[in-house]
Amino acid sequence: MTRDHGKSPLRTFSWPLVAAAIGLAFAGSFVGCKHSADNQAAEAPPANPTVVETGGKTSVQVQRPERFALTQSVMRTVPSMIDVTGSVSPDVSRELPVLSLANGRVVALHVGLGDFVKKGQLVMEVQSPDVTGAFNGYLKAVNDEHLAKVTLDRDTLLYDKGAIPQSQLQSAQDGEDDSKADLTAAEQQLKILGVDKSHPSDTVKIYAPATGVVISQNVTAAGAAGITYAGNAGSLLIADLSHVWVIVDVYENDLAQVRLGNHADIRLNAFPGKTFSGTVSDIGAQLDPSLRTAKVRIQVPNPGNLLRIGMFATATLQTAAAQSQITVPSTAVLQLHDRSYVFIPGQGTGVFNRIEVKVGRAVDNNFVVVLSGIGADQQIIANALDLQNTADQE
Repeated sequence: MTRDHGKSPLRTFSWPLVAAAIGLAFAGSFVGCKHSADNQAAEAPPANPTVVETGGKTSVQVQRPERFALTQSVMRTVPSMIDVTGSVSPDVSRELPVLSLANGRVVALHVGLGDFVKKGQLVMEVQSPDVTGAFNGYLKAVNDEHLAKVTLDRDTLLYDKGAIPQSQLQSAQDGEDDSKADLTAAEQQLKILGVDKSHPSDTVKIYAPATGVVISQNVTAAGAAGITYAGNAGSLLIADLSHVWVIVDVYENDLAQVRLGNHADIRLNAFPGKTFSGTVSDIGAQLDPSLRTAKVRIQVPNPGNLLRIGMFATATLQTAAAQSQITVPSTAVLQLHDRSYVFIPGQGTGVFNRIEVKVGRAVDNNFVVVLSGIGADQQIIANALDLQNTADQE
């Protein structure tokens, strides 16, 4: 037996078999790639997705339909409206500054910004050299008047005895009159400064001139207060917020429809679902050059001070123009999936068709305007929600 030392049995292979194996491997890889591509294509969203609406039934059927009252749409003359935005501002005619007529240093501040104060309430105390000078003048006027009175009494007695001429008596009388006038002026000066002549002090007590809310504070404790030639606007500013202004912007194109005295409905983000009533009291004479809007002022009663300064407001202004529109009771409109529907009688007993409508604003608090979907004098269910709930239960 002989061995072939030049060739190893482990290295012996056939080239046709190798080529076949490689071909199968490549084929498998191509098949895998094709399957992977097919899976990705299946998982990817379609280029043009189809939206399927999932609204409710277009018609419902209920037993005993007589339970549901019918009403009908009515054509009404509805005033034209303009929706505008603005903010709440204080009524400047109801703002009063808290002034100290005595210049000096604030030694006590009893209220602050945002506080509610009542008329006559002590708000601050001011230490002032003006008080010292005024009280010194008062004391001097008291002494001068007393001396003039004594002189007049003496000269009167001497004149009665014929010891002095009438001219001297008249001079004493003039002195007494002048002294009384000076004393009255000195007393008035103390009163203006807020000083009690019976209880003198170098500190002046400042009281609130009206009931309201402190909306501005221009002084702090240990700060300076008083009237100066610079025109100090006041240490504190108190506003009566029982009535406020809502200042709104009206575009130039709508300005001709706005009139003084027009009614306005005010809505605020802070009170969803609540409406405040106001009246147009002023129309600005100047337009904003960039926005082309004018400032329109609405006077609004504010019981309970619910409206606060700076609140964002939306106002609906009732204009002079009016137009005929279809209206239905608000209870006849069903809100479902951000859409509005009404029910009208259908074919068959207890069958009602649900019709989509486009609604506008509310009128008379109980009706809404229907812009499209039904015509005038159309019979509809008066309470759409009640019918829908009954149909769902049956």
